[in-house]
Amino acid sequence: MDLPGVEPGQSQAALAEENARLRRICAALIERVESSAQPGTAPYAAFEHTVVLAEQVRERTETLRHTLEALREAKAEAEAANLSKSKFLAAVSHDLLQPLNAARLFSSALESQDLGEEPRRLVRHIGRSLQDVETLLGTLVDISRLDAGVLTPDRGSFAVGELLDVLAEEHRQLAAAEGLDFHYVPSRAVIDSDLTLLARVVRNLLGNAIRYTTSGRVLLGCRRRAEGLEIWVVDSGSGIAEDQQRTIFEEFRRGPAERGRLDRGLGLGLAIVERIAGLLDHPLGLVSRPGRGSRFSIRIPYGRAYPAPPPEVGAEAPLRGLTAWVIDNDPEICIGMRALLEGWGCDAVTATGVDDLERGERADLLIVDYHLGETDGLAVAARLRREWPELPVILITAYHDAELKAAARARGYGYLLKPVKPLRLKMAMLGLRRR
Repeated sequence: MDLPGVEPGQSQAALAEENARLRRICAALIERVESSAQPGTAPYAAFEHTVVLAEQVRERTETLRHTLEALREAKAEAEAANLSKSKFLAAVSHDLLQPLNAARLFSSALESQDLGEEPRRLVRHIGRSLQDVETLLGTLVDISRLDAGVLTPDRGSFAVGELLDVLAEEHRQLAAAEGLDFHYVPSRAVIDSDLTLLARVVRNLLGNAIRYTTSGRVLLGCRRRAEGLEIWVVDSGSGIAEDQQRTIFEEFRRGPAERGRLDRGLGLGLAIVERIAGLLDHPLGLVSRPGRGSRFSIRIPYGRAYPAPPPEVGAEAPLRGLTAWVIDNDPEICIGMRALLEGWGCDAVTATGVDDLERGERADLLIVDYHLGETDGLAVAARLRREWPELPVILITAYHDAELKAAARARGYGYLLKPVKPLRLKMAMLGLRRR
């Protein structure tokens, strides 16, 4: 390309001189523009500065975009990992709960036998150890489901005695083993909540009260309020300082172990209590003073009228002579369930599948596991009830599933979670028999 004022074929030196001349002209023009501007301004310098700033903004925007993309990817990976963890724990918990459920049944059946004092003491120790395992496993599964947001309440009306009578009986024995007095004030109130989730809350509160009370007593009772029924758990323990009353609900917070025994907890009990209470929209309360003990409370709205009061937990005579069909695909659970039921005076017929069940005469009750391999407990119950339409059913499962529980309740079935607590099973059987 030819430059103006430069003949073709001119030397390199001439081109360099022409380039320098053009630069001088450009500099003069810039100087004239800036000198003609208002005082204190420099348009071209401002323009250059703006260009530099724009480039910096572009670079930082690009960096921010990459960072946000990385954060989104990390969040998606964390959510996927959390969901995978929840599914893994749910699957593992089912596999672990099967032998644990069988062990609890064997332990309870053995305790009901006519044993000497020393064997009975050993059986109690076995039972408490199994309960520790159950508590730890349940805690891990609960916190996993709460984190994953897959725990859905299944609310309904029930007499509070259905919940508290069994918990009182369980923890009266635990308190006695620790040298504590246990007082229970029953109530006839009807409340509206998820019985299983509320049981987890009250059970954790009672467990903490016993664990952190050196001497004295633990009280379980209720108080009627205009807004709902308050369930109280009161202890005479060391109390909680005011500046610690918020932090005790944080995860992995544990108080000092009492009575010199090893605390096997994970420090998640009260964190689960608070999160389940929030999920159920049940206000929590805490009143405590150092050296004066503590009072935890949870307020539950009242429910609709309940048809009949719950049967007494200790009443075994109504179960004597009852014929129960038990279907579970784990042979060990079948053996344990038979031993437990026969200890209560029942006639238990067990099978690992409906086709293996020796039906004979009609049974008074069907106890069926939900997870039966290729089929499920609801389908098995429906099949048997086509032959015996009024057959009472108790459905047992290792999973806390609101839809499954609602389906069982809609059919009038009892519903229990593994590991099956003997007192809870007895109460469910008594309730169905009363109907």
